[in-house]
Amino acid sequence: MKALINDCSLSAVVAGFIATVISYAGPLVIIFQAAESAGLSHAVLSSWVWAISIGSAVLGIGLSLRYRVPIIIAWSAPGSALLVALLPQISLNQAVGAYIVASLIIFLVGISGAFDRIISKLPAAIGAGMLAGILFSFGTGLFVSLQSKPVLVMAMFASYLLVKRLLPRYAVLAVLLVGCTIALATGDLRQDALVIGLATPVWISPEFSLAASLNIALPLVMVALTGQFVPGMAVLRNAGYPTSASPIISSSALGSLLLAPFACHGLNLAAITAAICTGREAHEDPARRYVAGVSGGLVYLLLGLFGATLVSLFSAFPRELIAALAGLALFGAIGGALAGAMAQPNDREAALITFLVTASGMSFLGLSAAFWGLVFGIAAHLLLGARRKAAAVAAPLDTTNLAKEQASG
Repeated sequence: MKALINDCSLSAVVAGFIATVISYAGPLVIIFQAAESAGLSHAVLSSWVWAISIGSAVLGIGLSLRYRVPIIIAWSAPGSALLVALLPQISLNQAVGAYIVASLIIFLVGISGAFDRIISKLPAAIGAGMLAGILFSFGTGLFVSLQSKPVLVMAMFASYLLVKRLLPRYAVLAVLLVGCTIALATGDLRQDALVIGLATPVWISPEFSLAASLNIALPLVMVALTGQFVPGMAVLRNAGYPTSASPIISSSALGSLLLAPFACHGLNLAAITAAICTGREAHEDPARRYVAGVSGGLVYLLLGLFGATLVSLFSAFPRELIAALAGLALFGAIGGALAGAMAQPNDREAALITFLVTASGMSFLGLSAAFWGLVFGIAAHLLLGARRKAAAVAAPLDTTNLAKEQASG
């Protein structure tokens, strides 16, 4: 505890707070859509929000303190999107059974160490290209939001540039304060929408079926590993943290397993929001950025306990404020990822392909753009690498033949 207090800084605390706020801003809406499509009660929805929040809080705080790394845990956003279409076709009890099966499979992948071996063979430039592609839409979202709220967004953008020059560690905090102040002054922050209410967990007895396992569990495993843990580990590696993926995956899966009967569909390593906490904006010293992970976990804990308040809070903030905040908070991460993707001349084309495919947001065969970005990028890396090797082998042979011809001449 003493070490945590000594390492604590305002910039790291703010980074964790903003990362958590952004975690709720978009993915939580998808969960509401899934609950509505399945006709779930408000009590079950409140339990769902409670479970994913408390799980993210405990895992994020515990892992960040254990490894002294800013580890942000969040629920599976791609998994939430899958459930919008799948939940209406199956009972909630069978869905919970599928959540348990998915968590067990991911846990086995984590403790086996197979994921670490796969990640270790991923070229750094391709991992950086994938990260840049994931974050790209958040950067452009800043300027898209300018159309509907020009005063708010321009003020936030200007304050970011000004404070970035004078006090760079507090630039994102300044953006948050300016945005909230303007939203309040212009009446865009709807205070009347705020209510106070605690979330109550609801136990849902699991039922296991082959159909639910095939239709829900396996897709959840795929999107968790390819759409969450792969880019999440790429964020940590890109920031220089060598932490093994195995304990993070297995711990997240175990937390998901324990909370599944309360409607938790899966907890994963965050990627987009984690980039906010792993950069220099959180702290100049990488060894002290883990405070951002602890801070984010505490915010998860608080918001998870007040489920009804959480829902009203995000309905009170204008969407443009959240979009601008996310884009500005991720500027450093986007720049670092693009620099890493283009750093190696031999991998530059493969990294560019990875970036373009990931940034496109395409989905094919139920798999995310991040997954296909890796597939296309690695394929380009192997094919172009093989061509260069063939050229390198041919060059000495050509030199030898030329020397022979000159000697005979």
